[in-house]
Amino acid sequence: MYRSKGKRILDILLAATGLITSLPFFVVLLPVLWVYFKGDPFFVQIRPGLHARLFVILKLRTMHSDGRPVSGLGKLLRKSSVDELPQFWNVLRGDMSIVGPRPLLPEYLPLYNAEQRLRHSVKPGMTGLAQINGRNRLSWDEKFEFDLHYVKNLSLMLDARIIFETAAGLLLMRKTVGSVVDTSPFKGNAPC
Repeated sequence: MYRSKGKRILDILLAATGLITSLPFFVVLLPVLWVYFKGDPFFVQIRPGLHARLFVILKLRTMHSDGRPVSGLGKLLRKSSVDELPQFWNVLRGDMSIVGPRPLLPEYLPLYNAEQRLRHSVKPGMTGLAQINGRNRLSWDEKFEFDLHYVKNLSLMLDARIIFETAAGLLLMRKTVGSVVDTSPFKGNAPC
């Protein structure tokens, strides 16, 4: 029941709440990013979603379109994961879920083995099991192990745990600004 209906209801409730509570960030940041990036405040990219169908993922832009990194504001947006807030819209649209395997680049699709392709049997998420268990410190195989564990054990309790640990990680990161350890559960404009 949760997998077929409850998860979507939870996604809609959390994404709508997330967008509403994010409005102050958008009101402040969008004009700044609009000026800084000359009218292009959003980063958009094609990613594979449920059943490997392609969709457009949204983020706040943190680097120039030619790949040059942005110092200061861009780094802060990435470190705090504020650049990921537009993905609440992806969740409302039904392209993503709050929790699921992070969507990778389409170029990686041919590299998956048969079992790894199971990660596309659920919607990709804003956060996931790999993100709360090491994120960028994990190898490709370890990330897929967490993704497959999630797909095979998807439940309300597992989603609740991942959401709680993601929120705790974000709060911890904000309390330890200046730490060399990146506890943010998201990776900004990078592939995952």
